[in-house]
Amino acid sequence: MKRLLFISFLLSAFTPNSALADTVGGVSATAAPVANSSGSVTNQAIQVLQGPYITNTYGGGIQCQGPTINFTPFITGSVSAQKPFEPFFDENVFDPTDADGDGVLDNPGNIINTIPIRTGQKDNYNLSLGVSATWSRPLDSELQDQCKEAAATQISLQQQLTANKRLDFEIARLKNCGELKKQGIYFHPKSPYYKVCADVVVTNPGGVIPPHRHSIPSPSSASGRETGSAADLGAPLQTRSRIVSP
Repeated sequence: MKRLLFISFLLSAFTPNSALADTVGGVSATAAPVANSSGSVTNQAIQVLQGPYITNTYGGGIQCQGPTINFTPFITGSVSAQKPFEPFFDENVFDPTDADGDGVLDNPGNIINTIPIRTGQKDNYNLSLGVSATWSRPLDSELQDQCKEAAATQISLQQQLTANKRLDFEIARLKNCGELKKQGIYFHPKSPYYKVCADVVVTNPGGVIPPHRHSIPSPSSASGRETGSAADLGAPLQTRSRIVSP
């Protein structure tokens, strides 16, 4: 007996450790871990971007920023389905006959019927509707008022400059059209440019009398007599005094 124990000891000493780990007391001790995992994750997010303030430019380096509101409508959806779609499957029913009662089926593998089993398979649909909004407003209202005042002044200045340009144009048109009309030069009435000078009127300058003629009626002969004397013609009468010597 002691000899058998000694031999078993020698065998165990010269046997690799891996062989010792194969069986312990007749039970397999080899590590064989198995891990199965499955999953599905769907992430959906709505990103709202904060944009800059709306900037209005009025010229002259004047820029004003006003309050800003942003609306972002969104629609998200997802669909998950399995193909082919099978709501039921047939499960086989085997023959359980054991006539002699020995615990062994008389007709193993014999299918006597099928039972429909619900799979629970279904399609998933997801739809999301919404609107996101942000409101932004400058905090310093005094600067906003000053910027608006400067913008109004700049607009008035531009309007006045436009009016001055318009006046210069009309004065130049009046002057050129008047000089051309004095020279007898003008557009034909059927010309598309005739209306450029159509409203220009040329008259004589103030204090200048243009050449003209007057008709002088002949003297009336209602009296029926003719006279050659100066008194009858309306001339002043002159008297002469004669001195007679004694």
